Amino acid sequence: MQNFFKLKENNTTVRTEILAGVTTFMTMAYILAVNPDILSAAGMDKGAVFTATALASVVGTLVMALLARLPFALAPGMGLNAFFAFSVCLGMGHSWQFALTAVFIEGIIFLLLTAFNIREMIVNAIPTNIKHAISVGIGLFIAFIGLKNAGVVVANPATFVSLGEITDLAGNAGALIALLALVITGVLLALRVKGALLIGILVGTVLGIPFGITHLPESFDFTPPSLSPIFMQFEWAEMITTDMLLVVFTFLFVDMFDTVGTLIGVCSKANMLDKEGRVPRAKQALFADAIGTTVGAVLGTSTVTTYVESAAGVAEGGKTGLTALTTAFLFALALFFSPIFLMIPGAATAPALILVGAMMMSPIKNINLDDFTESIPVFLTIIMMPLAFSIAEGIVFGMLSYVLLKLLTGKTKEISPIMYVLAILFVVSFFI
Repeated sequence: MQNFFKLKENNTTVRTEILAGVTTFMTMAYILAVNPDILSAAGMDKGAVFTATALASVVGTLVMALLARLPFALAPGMGLNAFFAFSVCLGMGHSWQFALTAVFIEGIIFLLLTAFNIREMIVNAIPTNIKHAISVGIGLFIAFIGLKNAGVVVANPATFVSLGEITDLAGNAGALIALLALVITGVLLALRVKGALLIGILVGTVLGIPFGITHLPESFDFTPPSLSPIFMQFEWAEMITTDMLLVVFTFLFVDMFDTVGTLIGVCSKANMLDKEGRVPRAKQALFADAIGTTVGAVLGTSTVTTYVESAAGVAEGGKTGLTALTTAFLFALALFFSPIFLMIPGAATAPALILVGAMMMSPIKNINLDDFTESIPVFLTIIMMPLAFSIAEGIVFGMLSYVLLKLLTGKTKEISPIMYVLAILFVVSFFI
């Protein structure tokens, strides 16, 4: 492990990496419960989707661990699974087999784009200030997710969002539990206690038991549900249709910039970007995403992407693929201990997401805010991620405004050819 993952060169240890991997898993284990729930709305077998979700996460994360050797975990993406179920199937009226076929086609296209270095070129073409802004924007985004999951902030028709009933122990005990765990975790971080985020998650889980937030399993079934209802269920009859083209393009667009944004943002926070502001072994990391998506479609789940919750493991000191390897192992283990892993409530993982969001603000110190052609795109990148509830949309607004401002102020030499191409594609995407 020392030699393969180069732990000494990265100033880390086996213990630190394993602890980071456990933390990453704990903050994203909710996908094992949420993804089956969402895809079952499209008519898919819930148990089979649970197995497919776990296995697809294992495959994608293993490729990230062993090929890219980066501390990032992958799983079926939130937002993409909702588009799969509620837009493609329930909205457009297509079968879930049609949607799985679109995901499979997307995965194959991503493999080709990655093999020919097109996705890596896009990553490297993003301006350095925008890369730092992506980290900050993702920080706000995941903190907002944590606050939302815990019920600390709630939807409000009059003001869009508002503070939840944080003192209502009967109807919203999760909010108070999350805030208590947040304070405890914050104290542990301030005292530099190793594993502070993980300890906070465990504290939140225990606190949730007497309030009925944490549901203890009634029985233990160690047999993973069968994949047979959804395995390789493709529908090729409508492969060459306008709807298929539209669906594949949407999957491609959102997945590409979610993954790119996460890689850049977390690497920026961890000071892993090189002198040119590039993600190390970006091609291999993008292959993990492409392979995970392709294999996931075969198994029977929606698009697999790099998870922003990986930042939790990085915040715990994870710097190498050993972190990802640990997370992959835990996803495999979850197949046989699903009742245990699924009992961790959103209120328990919320403090980790909120505090990681705070930690990801640090790259803002490296951003040039004096040049308005830089600071305005940076601001739009940061603010649009939480407000549009999308990493991809934040990147679109930031990069499109960057090109327009540079172009209209005569600073065309600062715009790379790839940025022009991306700007055109962004504009086209708004009208599709």
